[in-house]
Amino acid sequence: MNLQSLLECLPSYEYIGNENPDIKSVHMDSREVTKNSLFICVRGFTVDGHSFFNDAVKKGAAALIAEEQLDTDVPVIVVKDSKRAMALLANRFYGYPTMDMNLIGVTGTNGKTTTAHLIEKILTDARKTTGMIGTMYTRFAGVEHPVQNTTPESLPLQKTFSEMKEAGVDTAVMEVSSHALEMGRVHGCHYNVAVFTNLSQDHLDYHETMEKYLHAKGLLFAQLGNGYYPEQKNLAVLNADDEASKDLLKMTAAPVIQYGVNNDAEIKAVDLVFDEGGSRFTVKTPEESAPVRLNMVGKFSVYNALAAIAAVRMSGIPLKDVIASLEDISGVSGRVEKVTNDNDPFTILVDYAHTPDSLENVLETIKEFATGRVFTVVGCGGDRDRTKRPQMARVAEKLSDMVFLTSDNPRSEAPEQILEDMKAGMKNDRYSVIVDRKEAIERAVREAGSRDVILIAGKGHETYQIIAGQTFDFDDRIVAKQALEALTDDKS
Repeated sequence: MNLQSLLECLPSYEYIGNENPDIKSVHMDSREVTKNSLFICVRGFTVDGHSFFNDAVKKGAAALIAEEQLDTDVPVIVVKDSKRAMALLANRFYGYPTMDMNLIGVTGTNGKTTTAHLIEKILTDARKTTGMIGTMYTRFAGVEHPVQNTTPESLPLQKTFSEMKEAGVDTAVMEVSSHALEMGRVHGCHYNVAVFTNLSQDHLDYHETMEKYLHAKGLLFAQLGNGYYPEQKNLAVLNADDEASKDLLKMTAAPVIQYGVNNDAEIKAVDLVFDEGGSRFTVKTPEESAPVRLNMVGKFSVYNALAAIAAVRMSGIPLKDVIASLEDISGVSGRVEKVTNDNDPFTILVDYAHTPDSLENVLETIKEFATGRVFTVVGCGGDRDRTKRPQMARVAEKLSDMVFLTSDNPRSEAPEQILEDMKAGMKNDRYSVIVDRKEAIERAVREAGSRDVILIAGKGHETYQIIAGQTFDFDDRIVAKQALEALTDDKS
């Protein structure tokens, strides 16, 4: 595609130069530029792409997109906002890939990953060719690819959708973060279904207030569109038991279906029963009711399952098949994941809970089946919302017999300062402060007794720890298993 043809998607720009090169690829990272590339200079929080335009030209960039004039011999296309232009250009260059697939977006504070995986499982079992983009990986055509952000920038995102399309994907499920919505990363994504899980405090270091945080989430529903077309059915899926849904309902013109446990909803769970192995309930839809047995613990798992049932409603999959898929899932990596075996003296669970609400949900679930004490190992991430730190500690204290405050991902902050912030939420002395996360996990394992439950919260599936800007290998599950093995060796 030649440059001028590619630029037809932009409403306005200044074209500096006389050439009209063929564009073979588009990049926002100068290190990835190859011959005949278009390089887009994007201003980020820490790096300004305009600083690397010479590097891009030396590597073969045939043209540049920028927000200012640049001293170079290749054509420079000056736009007001290069990030917004990037979303338009990415869509045109890759042939508007999401127009040719059923795209389901899942947003909310907690439950995005699990809900997305449940939806993917249902659709895959129904012989849909599915793709997944989320916190843990991008997955399609049987291959998993690592990700840096829950939701990638618009350019790599559209490239991924294009690759999915080439691989025959007809349905894609993706987690959509509030940051991505606020920053316009998903501009150009044609969503058919938008799913809302819940809203609780998180990311206030970025959004500043809960109102702004909700507004960011609402952008997914506002972007579903105002037109009603028989061949392109849109659907907004809302949690009837979350107050934020009332505002989201006003933000979308799309048809709405709600799910819940307490309030009126089209997809509703009744007769809930919980145990250590999972949960049982009856799901009621406008057409029928049916029993469900989940192999995932907690009320929050029921909400995730209901959201998935509602999300696939327009896919034409019979309810009995949807339930069969849900009942076949044992869990999602790092989400209330059991580390121990049934014959071990106590239970160790690893969970991604990193907000006060998610930690409370997990601990309340554990309290329902625990017959011994509950130990919680928990920390808070650095360079993130400080106001939730004492709240996390307070929740852990309220629902645990013993708390081990430790490091999560301190990033550039001093872990000692993060722990001081957490200690402000503690009211009794049933806790220990252990900066080293490995040591904290080992201490919890050593002190646990028969029938006790240890929850290691905050990192879940993550296999790294970021300390002083450096990334180290670290997996809560591996560390916990090693600590348990060492304990067994000591006793033998």
